[in-house]
This record gives sequence, C-alpha cells and structure tokens, in this order.
Amino acid sequence: MFLVVGLGNPGSGYAANRHNIGFMAADEIVRRHSFGPWRRKFQGQLSEGELNGQKVLVLKPETFMNLSGQSVGEVLRFYKIPVEDVIVLHDELDLPPGKLRVKRGGGHGGHNGLRSIDAHCGKEYRRVRLGIGHPGEKSRVHGHVLGDFSKSEQDGWLMTLLDAIAAEFARLTKGDDGGFMSKVSNIVTPPKPKAPKKDKPAANKAKGGALGDQEPSGEDMNNLSGAAKVRVEKADTPVSNAASAMAEALAKAFGRKK
Repeated sequence: MFLVVGLGNPGSGYAANRHNIGFMAADEIVRRHSFGPWRRKFQGQLSEGELNGQKVLVLKPETFMNLSGQSVGEVLRFYKIPVEDVIVLHDELDLPPGKLRVKRGGGHGGHNGLRSIDAHCGKEYRRVRLGIGHPGEKSRVHGHVLGDFSKSEQDGWLMTLLDAIAAEFARLTKGDDGGFMSKVSNIVTPPKPKAPKKDKPAANKAKGGALGDQEPSGEDMNNLSGAAKVRVEKADTPVSNAASAMAEALAKAFGRKK
C-alpha cells in the first residue's frame, strides 16, 4: 500500500496559491484515476484507489502546512504503512516553474511541511518536488509562495504539469522514478524536432573532371570555354589527319613541296 500526500493549506483563500500545488496534484491524480470520494479522516481529506494492482491512499492534510506531519503520522500508524512507501507532492522554490524532480530522503530545505513530516514520520520518504520558481529576493519569498498562480500560468504550464503527473504517476508505484521524471518532462517541454538532413551532392563518377570519361554533348560543348573546346576538338581528330597536317607543316618550313 502506498500513501500519496499532497501538501497545501485548507480553505478557498489558499486554493490557488503556489504553496498549494501539492493539493492540486493530489486532486488531479484522484480525478484522472477515478479514485473514491474525498472523506474527512485523520485530520485531512483522504481518497482511496488502485494503481498497478496496489492500493493507494491519497491524503491532503488539513492541519495547515506547518503541522502536516500530524495528519500523515496518523495515517501511517493506522494502516501500518512504512515511511519508504510514502510519496509527498510539494512546491519547490529552487526549481523553475514547470520543472519536477523526485528524490528520497534528504533535508527539508526550509519547507515547513516537510520539516513537520520529518519530525513525525522520519525522512526516508520520496519527495516529488514541483518547481514554482524563486522570486529572486529572500524578502519576497513569503509573498511569492502564498501568492496565486497567474491566469496565464494556470492555463499554461501548470495545467500541463498537473495532467502529466497524474498520467504518469503509476510509474512511481513501480519504483520507476527516472522514467516518471523523463515522461513528465517530455510532456511539459517536448524536445525540439530535428531539422531534416540535406541531401549531399552526388560525387563525380570519374576523376577526370566535370566531364569524366563521357563524351560531351552538344549542349556541353556550347558551355565550354574556348581553350577547353579546342582541346576537346583536337582530342576528337583522327591520328591520321594529325600526321598529315604535321608533314605539310614541315614541308612548308623547309621550302619543300609535299
């Protein structure tokens, strides 16, 4: 059995916050795979379903972010789920918007939801880090994470990312973290199509120049320069005619008659 935890804050006032992207991802997984209805249990909202023949629980803690571990801990103890089978979906300042990474264990990185889960459950759970980008200045972080996604973000990369997570999530229950990351990345940011290769010009079949060993046509003769044309014409002159012309030239040179 797996426990999937989406982190966020309860209430309509927080629903569109960047800090609530974990709740959004949990909602999309439940919707995509037709899990059961949300029920109020263990200080949160719980839904049940199945992926790859295994039971999966999806939890949205309603203790507010800083106390998320209380709700998660109750579910683990009741169902006797090992912490290694917990997958937490949460916002990540240190990743650009739309990017995603999966890691097991490690520090909480200042995220209060992870800090609380670490304290109540241990650290050896998997984290699906969902990039929301950093505002650039530490003083602006609080307003950034508790600010709403813009309309263009909601209709653009955010919708695509959440849909991709839900579509490929079953890979995580099979332990295929790398395949999950790769598939989601290709959906959110498809690779650019390769430019078609240009055909290489056919190499001359003969080494003897542009004409090779072929006899030039009439059109080819017209395109030849004067010197080249003379050479071709001489090459076509029979040997007997060339000898006769040479004898005549010698006779004239020595004042003899042919």
